[in-house]
Amino acid sequence: MESQPNSAIYFIITTVSLLLTLNPADALSIPLESLPTKSGYLPVSPTSNSSIFFAFYEAQQPNDPLPLTPILIWLQGGPGCSSMLGNFLELGPWLVSPDLSLRPNPGSWNRLFGLLFLDNPTGVGFSIAASPDDIPRDQPAVAEHLFAAIKGFVGLDPSFGTRPIFVTGESYAGKYVPAIGYHILRKNEEFPAEDWLQLGGVAIGNGLTDPITQVGTHASNAYFSGLINERQRRELERIQSKAIELTRGGLWQDATKARLEVLDELQNMTGLATLYDLERKKPYQSRLVKELLSDREVRDAMGATKGGGEFSVCSSRVGEALAEDVMKSAKGMVEYIVTKRKVLLYQGQRDLRDGVVATEAWMRGLEWEGREAFARAERKVWKVKGELAGYVQSWGRLSHTVVLGAGHLVPADQPGNAQAMIEDWVLGRGLFGDDGNVNKNGEDEFYIVR
Repeated sequence: MESQPNSAIYFIITTVSLLLTLNPADALSIPLESLPTKSGYLPVSPTSNSSIFFAFYEAQQPNDPLPLTPILIWLQGGPGCSSMLGNFLELGPWLVSPDLSLRPNPGSWNRLFGLLFLDNPTGVGFSIAASPDDIPRDQPAVAEHLFAAIKGFVGLDPSFGTRPIFVTGESYAGKYVPAIGYHILRKNEEFPAEDWLQLGGVAIGNGLTDPITQVGTHASNAYFSGLINERQRRELERIQSKAIELTRGGLWQDATKARLEVLDELQNMTGLATLYDLERKKPYQSRLVKELLSDREVRDAMGATKGGGEFSVCSSRVGEALAEDVMKSAKGMVEYIVTKRKVLLYQGQRDLRDGVVATEAWMRGLEWEGREAFARAERKVWKVKGELAGYVQSWGRLSHTVVLGAGHLVPADQPGNAQAMIEDWVLGRGLFGDDGNVNKNGEDEFYIVR
C-alpha cells in the first residue's frame, strides 16, 4: 500500500481527520499543539511495500518566507535506533518528561528552520520493512532508501523543492549523513537543476564515521582523562589492535565484535554509568520515549497508523542486518561532500565512545584542498550569551565544534548551546561566518540565506 505515490498524503489526511473529529471529552494525553505539521509514511521503492516514517515540524519563527526557509533532516544512530529518540529526548519542539507528559523545548531545532525526523533505515521505529530483505545491509542501500523518502517528502508541498536541506544526525548517523549527502550530490548530476534536492550541507554529532581510526583512540583518551592506568591502557590497546587488524583484513563481523569488546572492557575498567557521558550517574532515559510511543492513542495522533504493540527505540533486527557495515568507513564520502557543500562535525566533550579525540583523529586524515589550511586555523573560544559554550575551528567549508558540558546526546545536554550552534552554522553567523565557507567559483551559491 505504501508503494502508491500518494500513500504518504493518505496518512497525513487520515491523521488530520482524526484530530478534527476528536471530542474534547476524549482529549489526547499529549497536547494537540505538540503534534507534527505533517507525518506519515514515505515509500522507498515502487516495487516494495516498505516505507520510512516521517514527522515534520514547521519552523516556529522563520527569518524568511517558507519557500526560502531551510529544512533540517535528523537521522538517529544505532545502527537501528529511531529518530523519535532525537525528537522527544533531544531537539524536537516537545520533550518527554518522567511522568510521560510533554513539555515545550526552548532549545528545539525548529525555531528558525523546518525539522524533519526520518525513522531510518526501514525496520526502525515506526518505519516498515515488508520483508527482512528490505532492510539495508550497507550505506549505499541506506542512501537509496533515504533519497527516495526525501524526494517523496519534497513532493508533498510545492514550496519544499526550493528550500535548502541540511542533513544532520548523531552517532551511527556519522555514516548515514555522509552516505545520503554524497548520494544526493551524485544524483543531482543526473538531473536538471530545477529537479535537484537543494543540499546545503551536512552536520554530524558524535559520529562513528571512520571506525578503524576511531577504535584506536579509546585507550589513550581514557588514560589521559585519568580513568585507567598504564597497565589497563596496554590491555585496551591490545584489543584495539585486534579490531584494527580484523578491519584491515575485511573480516567485518569479527571486527565489529572486537570493537564491542573494546567498549565493554572500557566500561568494565572505568565503572562509569555510561560511556556516552563520563559525568552521568545514570544512562540517558530512552525508556521514556519507548513508554510514550507505546501508547496506541499517541501513535495514532502522530500518524504512525501501521503496526502495533510496544514501540522499540532501537531494533536489534536492523542492528544485526548492518553488522558487517559497522567497521566500514564513510570518510571518503565526507571528503567528497566537503569539496561542494559545508560540513559541521560537533562533539560533546564528555563522550568516551565517539567524542572529540576520536573525531579529531579521523579529521586529520581527511583528504581535501583545505586540509593544511584547516590544520593551521585557530581554534576559537565559543560563547553563547556571554557564557563559555565550547570551541570552534573553521576553514573553508569545514567546521569543528567542541560542546562543553555535553556527552553523546549534545542537544539533550546543552539544548540552548546546541540550538545556537546549528542556527549559526546554517545561517553562516558568528564563528561560522568565515568567508571561506563560500565557494569562490560560485558552485555552492544555489540559494540565498538572509
